[in-house]
Amino acid sequence: MSIILAAIGKHDTVSYAQEELFRCLRRMDPSLLCELRHYDKKDGERRDILWIGLDGSIPYSELDDAIRIDVTDGGGIITGANERSVLIAAYRFLYELGCRFLRPGEDGEIIPRRVLPRSALNVHAEEAASCRHRCITIEGANHYEHMRNIINWIPKAGMNGYFIQFRNPTAFFERWYHHTGNPYLGPEPFDSGDSSRVCESLLGEIKKRSLIYHAIGHGWTYEALGITPSGKMPGDKPVPAEISQYFAMTNGKREIWEGRIADTNLCYSKPVVRDMITDCIVDYCREHPEIDYLHFWLADGTNNHCECAGCRKHLPSDYYVMMLNELDRKLTSAGIDTRIVFLIYVDLLWAPETYAIEHPDRFVLMFAPITRTYKKALTDYDPNEDVALRPYVRNGNKMPSSIAENVIRLKQWQKMGAKDSFDFDYHLMWDHYADPGYYECARILHKDMVNLNRIGLNGNISCQIQRACFPTGLPMYAMARGLWDRNSLFEDIASEYFRAAFGENGPAVEGYLSALSRLLRGLPDADDPTFSEAEKLLKDFADTWLTVYGDTSADWKYLRYHSEYCFLLLDVVKARTSGDKRETERRARAMRGWLFLNEPYLHTVLDCWLAANTCDKIARRMKE
Repeated sequence: MSIILAAIGKHDTVSYAQEELFRCLRRMDPSLLCELRHYDKKDGERRDILWIGLDGSIPYSELDDAIRIDVTDGGGIITGANERSVLIAAYRFLYELGCRFLRPGEDGEIIPRRVLPRSALNVHAEEAASCRHRCITIEGANHYEHMRNIINWIPKAGMNGYFIQFRNPTAFFERWYHHTGNPYLGPEPFDSGDSSRVCESLLGEIKKRSLIYHAIGHGWTYEALGITPSGKMPGDKPVPAEISQYFAMTNGKREIWEGRIADTNLCYSKPVVRDMITDCIVDYCREHPEIDYLHFWLADGTNNHCECAGCRKHLPSDYYVMMLNELDRKLTSAGIDTRIVFLIYVDLLWAPETYAIEHPDRFVLMFAPITRTYKKALTDYDPNEDVALRPYVRNGNKMPSSIAENVIRLKQWQKMGAKDSFDFDYHLMWDHYADPGYYECARILHKDMVNLNRIGLNGNISCQIQRACFPTGLPMYAMARGLWDRNSLFEDIASEYFRAAFGENGPAVEGYLSALSRLLRGLPDADDPTFSEAEKLLKDFADTWLTVYGDTSADWKYLRYHSEYCFLLLDVVKARTSGDKRETERRARAMRGWLFLNEPYLHTVLDCWLAANTCDKIARRMKE
């Protein structure tokens, strides 16, 4: 059988969508003959052609994705609201033919072998994404291929953006290339110049797919002063007094806060400081028009704001809004229309009392509740609950963990009239390590995504490690589905995922991992009744299922490694529960050693650097 795949126009992303359709269809049916063509516009009389591209049947939208697929007997149209949507629609067409993209990386693709007569190429769908912002950002320890894999996966999953933090995110790469913490591998050469080249290549991958590009975030507070990320001046020279005078005064001193320049706020009451920051941002926007959303955040860390008499006149959030307005005026004067993302985070959770954003159209509100609990979803609270909000205490605040307080503080910011906003959340940064089955964390993540509109948010950027698919990619898969369709049901998504990954054994594997999640969520002490039940579950699964299926596919391979990992983790918890510190440390070292020894086999699905660090901390912690 033969078909004609015709791309409309010459846009690179549409051509890439055509190539991806060709690649996957040919893998499904090697006997299929595909003729690739390009036309300037669609010929409505040619019903024998499968058209790919913008045909005008959906109104164009730069930011909001929608798809339309109307294919009968191998002819018809695959289109969308923009070129990115066309690519998303192409993958959706393949999904309807049985393909699944379960996780980043080649072994996450499920492309079934089947004969594809024209009668099999019948797909009809017309949908719009429930949320505008469906994005992932860099975190953890990363090789170029790890990030390329996730950028490649984003449109396959119906997501639409990628965020590269910092001007030059060298630290994320150095952890991998220097093999930080890994006793089995020595460091490879890698510096900021290598990082710049990697990011340039990654930007090419982002633009090839027309993904929405987010950039920077933290760093303006030291970049504006000409300080390097190491906390030194260029040439590795100490910071002189004429620069340190702009640092926030804490405990009577103006110095780098606890030795961390990224956590060092500045004296924002000084107009010269605000000008240095906003001028730095304007210059960067002028030099980088490729950025869709530029993030302007203050320093990281908590309780680290200036205590001078000038800064005490207003909350940090007031000075932040003051800078946002000043930045807007400068960008407008320069004729720059870059969208600016501002951050509600730690000390900035306390909404401004004096100043308000003057031109909301420029800005996007980003809610980053990093200290929230992940045992509950963002809508798991009583809106009528009487929550006593603590007043702001300069450098003496306790950051809220309760869902109610975090959401109420969001609502106070929303009174300023932000026209666009999204969640910036950390489900897959640390919390998933406390859920060995990855099932309950996936459920909470999906519940958050489908209910974002209920708290006035239009999407999510997942601040996460790039390799969060051990034992499965269910959390990421469910996140993407929830952002695309707020009416999707987690139970349906999970069932589909496990059947795609494990075939007829999918329900059994789902039952195993969901039970493991239920029993070990939060890593209870060994004297907890659920602990022994979890041990038995692990042993039974290893003795029965893994002995038969452990080497049959990548998914089963990861389950086998995961079983070994869980037994090691439980050994550490046993020692912790006994109170034997020396034995606990010995077993924790054994667990870390296992992670790094097996990193060559697991690195596409598990960030062993962060897993070792995070699991070590979790395993030592007494039960809350």
